[in-house]
Amino acid sequence: MIYNYETLPDNDNLNNYSYCLNVVNQMIITKGKMIAYYGMLRFEAIGVNLLDLIVQESLNTPRYGNNFVVVTGQGKLVLGDRACEIASYDLEDAHLTVKASRVLAFSPSLICQESTLSGYLTFLGTGQLIASSNGPVVFLEAPAKVDPDAILGWADLPSPSYHYDYEYIKDVFSAVGSLAGLKKSGEERQLNFTGKGTILIQSSEQ
Repeated sequence: MIYNYETLPDNDNLNNYSYCLNVVNQMIITKGKMIAYYGMLRFEAIGVNLLDLIVQESLNTPRYGNNFVVVTGQGKLVLGDRACEIASYDLEDAHLTVKASRVLAFSPSLICQESTLSGYLTFLGTGQLIASSNGPVVFLEAPAKVDPDAILGWADLPSPSYHYDYEYIKDVFSAVGSLAGLKKSGEERQLNFTGKGTILIQSSEQ
């Protein structure tokens, strides 16, 4: 199928690997994730002109602030992320934490903060969040322990802690590897989620 402005969907996937966002006012997107657009849209870096007024409440991430641009105007914006699967999450009074490298776009109505766990962003409030993943997302109920490479994020849960399976790594080679700072597998080290909430995992670690 060949799409045009009229046939592109409003806020829906074109396929598993691309998403069409209907922009009517403002949207915050990650740099490099726009692959095409129709309409009168402007892309401006944060800190330019009046854009600070748009993001001053929603973007509270000094480490990641330069990763984002503000899209203003009206039009249809197609997003992609290295042929990864893309999904949209309609959040309502939410507390959702997502791996920062997987965030594609979010509504300015959401508050975006840095998580206490490095490499993750926490979104609070009501609005739309678009994120990518390695394969379809699977939702698990906490408590559970998960391979860190398989984690996409978590909802309504405190930040996890690391759990080490010493029975698995007690042999001499693994112990030496740990002291040398070598990367551990998911069988040796996991993120331990406690409490009641939902864990988002990716179907593929790579």
